[in-house]
Amino acid sequence: MSYGFLDIAITPSVRAAQEEMGVAHLWEDFRGDRASDRFSRSEEAFIAQRDSFYIASVSETGWPYVQHRGGPRGFLKVIDERTLAFADYSGNRQYISTGNVAANSRTCLFLMDYPRRTRLKIYAQAEVLALDADPELTEKLSPQGYRARPERLFRLRLDAFDWNCPQHITPRFTEADITEAVRPLRDRLAELEAENAALRARLAGEGPQAGD
Repeated sequence: MSYGFLDIAITPSVRAAQEEMGVAHLWEDFRGDRASDRFSRSEEAFIAQRDSFYIASVSETGWPYVQHRGGPRGFLKVIDERTLAFADYSGNRQYISTGNVAANSRTCLFLMDYPRRTRLKIYAQAEVLALDADPELTEKLSPQGYRARPERLFRLRLDAFDWNCPQHITPRFTEADITEAVRPLRDRLAELEAENAALRARLAGEGPQAGD
């Protein structure tokens, strides 16, 4: 039966490593169907919440390269159930991922949700598009109010995805996460401060009593 992501990931050398570690039977006897060449609403919702991801590509010399890509939340978009796309913003001008994809379209993406200790990994074939190659897509991938300058588009055709276990993922929180988490505390503190100020004003207004 199909395992989707592992159908691509398990090569003869990977199989040999599994056999050496005594776990090859776990995947040889896999009973089920983990076909994962279509994004469901679950993956689409997860992707829409990401403000960064890691993308791996391979050069003509066989060396892998991993790049961090970031932007406003949701900058990586699900165009349809088999297509992702994002605007590639101006950076350090090395263009390693761009050059690698021109020679070899195979990529692997890791999307992390550190607070919930969740990760989604994706195999996809990538292509680089000029901004004027698809004006409608460029408009869709250009967030309002984001100051970074896009230089090109990346469009990725899904081959397979898989969800990873949460082991060894240390929870980390962004400034926005922390702000949202402490909002109820801030609101309650503001209420108590207002009550305290009202009580002080009331006591001051009553003034000293007769006989004091």
